[in-house]
Amino acid sequence: MSQPAQPLSPPAAPHADGEGASRSSGPSAAELLDFVRRAAADRELIASLPRDPEGRTWLRLDGPRGSEAWLIGWPPGTGTGWHDHAESLGAFATAEGELTEYSLAVRLPSSGWRSLELNEGVDRERRLPGGSARAFGAHHVHEVLNESATEHAVSVHAYYPPLPLMRRFSRSGAVLRLEQVERPEDWQ
Repeated sequence: MSQPAQPLSPPAAPHADGEGASRSSGPSAAELLDFVRRAAADRELIASLPRDPEGRTWLRLDGPRGSEAWLIGWPPGTGTGWHDHAESLGAFATAEGELTEYSLAVRLPSSGWRSLELNEGVDRERRLPGGSARAFGAHHVHEVLNESATEHAVSVHAYYPPLPLMRRFSRSGAVLRLEQVERPEDWQ
């Protein structure tokens, strides 16, 4: 994966007093959603992303009001694997291609477990073609994939607070296992 020498900055989101989260507490999920939608519509920004035919690429962006943001390229058949974003809320938008998000409609314990058996009915699936976006709350467990065999996808992601860690999981049927905890220094 590649990173830029300097962060890129999409236009700053306008802030209306009294709307969303206060400046001291950072942006709300709605503000993050607005940011990723606007950034995904910025054709010049999307064109600035280096494309690798085999591995995901990314550029760090300046997110709104202290948030962390990324522009990510997804070659055909690539994905994230199951993971969460700890206490951070987030949003992402597909700028090009189509992404599929598989998620769990259940909040996992934040610590003290290595393996869980999931109940029936917790699986969710969302298709996010270009122009689609979604926001999510803290402790959201999902995997995001470019399931196309031929088309590259590009997306914009934003998180607040900036990611303190990510937990990575493996899944076999109804069993979810905690495999790894990554810290910011592992991906920045």
